[in-house]
Amino acid sequence: MNIAKKVLTEFVQKADIQFNGDRAWDIQVHDERFYGRVLRGGSLALGESYMDGWWDCDDLNELIYRILKSNIHKEANKRPLLSILGNMFMNLQSKARAPKVAEDHYDLGNDLYEAMLGKGMVYTCAVWDGVDNLDDAQEQKMDLLCKKMKLKKGDHILDIGFGFGGLAKHAAENYGAKVTGITLSKEQKKKAEEVTKGLNVDFKFMDYRDLTGTFDHVVSVEMFEAVGYKNFRTFMQKVHDVLSDDGLFVLQTIGENNTNKLGEPWLDKYIFPNGMLPSVQQIGESIDDLFVLEDWYSFGADYEPTLKAWFENFDAAWPKLKDKYGERFYRMWKYYLETMQGSSRARFIQDWQIVLSKNGVPGGYKRI
Repeated sequence: MNIAKKVLTEFVQKADIQFNGDRAWDIQVHDERFYGRVLRGGSLALGESYMDGWWDCDDLNELIYRILKSNIHKEANKRPLLSILGNMFMNLQSKARAPKVAEDHYDLGNDLYEAMLGKGMVYTCAVWDGVDNLDDAQEQKMDLLCKKMKLKKGDHILDIGFGFGGLAKHAAENYGAKVTGITLSKEQKKKAEEVTKGLNVDFKFMDYRDLTGTFDHVVSVEMFEAVGYKNFRTFMQKVHDVLSDDGLFVLQTIGENNTNKLGEPWLDKYIFPNGMLPSVQQIGESIDDLFVLEDWYSFGADYEPTLKAWFENFDAAWPKLKDKYGERFYRMWKYYLETMQGSSRARFIQDWQIVLSKNGVPGGYKRI
């Protein structure tokens, strides 16, 4: 047994994982170079070698769950010094760099997202409270966000990072709201304009830093992960500036248990460039002396069934997509969706809905 194989074999045993074992979560190695590559490159190399077909696993969800619950990832994932220094001295989410995640991820192709996301094309964590299918869970989530804003007919809301327009459509159709949305994704804007045609909705291609005006309420659903820790305070200050004095800001964001200034290496390179998950501490610091915290709802466990439904939809549609995207993309996308499931189940990543006001709701905010 070579040294790299020996070291990794002993290492993964701490999580009850074997190489070439007979359980669903065991790693089946097809290329012996795998061991040295992963030992040198950590989680980035693990994902890249999977994309290259060097190994397989019948249950990636369970594999990642075991890695995270055993905490062996804390020993393994040492980010290269150059990346750490770069993130310290560069604003990776500056106005010039901010469009990269839209171009590389959200503009991949609406055919992919139409196949994956369900009828509402909602690309954020759903709320699975007493429902058993993705479409109902997403509808429930959108209605919950509207209720948390105390939305009423005629209210003008700002949707920062409106996705494919699902929430804007729901708010306009069901609550009679006027919606202004901003995005840096050309493809999402195009699709959102199609699905909201005829409604009181206006979508703009705009960076949040360029916002002006005043809105009754503001909502942002899983866009905050693209803001970056250097800009969290700037983002919150801008929301404060455009929110009416008696309005509410509802923020839904994926979060992380620990305070970090770096994204996960493989996700950063292949899925969400320059993305990073905020912590409770970072969000708290960003709203200090700007907002009153009215409510904080944690529903991170709901990401696992959401991601599971997305992968099942994607996998079923793959025969129609494969000629355009190719086998390596399939492995990349499967790795992304299934390993994120494991991260959710291990409670390594969270999802939060946070309600903020500028001056405090008179008499107190009534939780929905």
